[in-house]
Amino acid sequence: MAFTPMSLLGGDFLGGDLAVDLGTANTLVYARGRGIMLNEPSVVAIDTTTRAVVAVGTEAKQMIGRTPGHIKAVRPLQDGVIADYDITAEMLRYFVRKVTGRRTFAGPRVVICVPSGITSVEQRAVSESAYAAGARRVHIISEPMAAAIGAGLPVSQASGSMIIDIGGGTTEVAIIALAGIVASTSLRVAGDALDRAIVDHIRAEFSMLIGERTAEELKISIGSAFPISGPVRAEIRGRDLASGLPRNVVVSADELRRAMTQPINRIVAAARATLDRCPPELSGDLVSRGIVLTGGGALLRGLDARLHHDLGIPVLVADRPLDSVVLGTATVVEQFDSLHKVVVDGHRR
Repeated sequence: MAFTPMSLLGGDFLGGDLAVDLGTANTLVYARGRGIMLNEPSVVAIDTTTRAVVAVGTEAKQMIGRTPGHIKAVRPLQDGVIADYDITAEMLRYFVRKVTGRRTFAGPRVVICVPSGITSVEQRAVSESAYAAGARRVHIISEPMAAAIGAGLPVSQASGSMIIDIGGGTTEVAIIALAGIVASTSLRVAGDALDRAIVDHIRAEFSMLIGERTAEELKISIGSAFPISGPVRAEIRGRDLASGLPRNVVVSADELRRAMTQPINRIVAAARATLDRCPPELSGDLVSRGIVLTGGGALLRGLDARLHHDLGIPVLVADRPLDSVVLGTATVVEQFDSLHKVVVDGHRR
């Protein structure tokens, strides 16, 4: 992706400025002029007796389900919003220090993305977490807008573009034209909901308990949203609910697809509801241009085929679906003068 040279940008945006995709599953940080410097799980391990942070990111995620009683691995963001402000601020501070090598932002600005459907209180919590980590100025951009920019869609043109960003906690569906969101739906059903559906299915069908990490691995290995070619079976290990002992079971791809039916149906319904609110003048653009999928959920095999089958509109997966949001946020950092209309100022303390 080509960025505008720094010399052409407004003087307020200094070289150390950051773009942050603060996601439910993963946090990505882009440093201006340096590229994506961090991509780690949004997980923090804390000592429950002292509330001290034990580990953050990849190291903390490896502790999920494996910690002693006084250590707890938590996700401070749930369904795309901050569930624990203090831990989120600590996590963000740690990530920024890891990227910059400094203990705080030391004055630069940060552009941070949020789900389009969050409340003003939730948006304020995101802004304040960045200020608590040391930011001088915070700008907020909605996730679907950032995803559309990162996917290379012409968001500033009068023609319509449609994006479906499926992250860990939320699915963002938006129709965009003239640098604004014409119609959108923010659904708190996404990758994590698919994992929970698999956990519930394994418990109900096999009387066996598995963790969400195992469910995610199963989803990646044989999961699909539409009948397609690929691996048809996988063996997993869990704990038998009756005996409490470990055992293995073999799960089929068809069975897994049925397990994920409900959350996938809700994602399709959100896309249909957004299309129903699309102005007629833009509908023709969407039919010819298609819908673009971004986010980790875009990698679920057959999801593009399922959406095309149900909506009757071409569906494409972005070139870098996992990075689309942070790349779009980074583009705003690099080209702030031309793209400032797509952001709002975050709450100042």
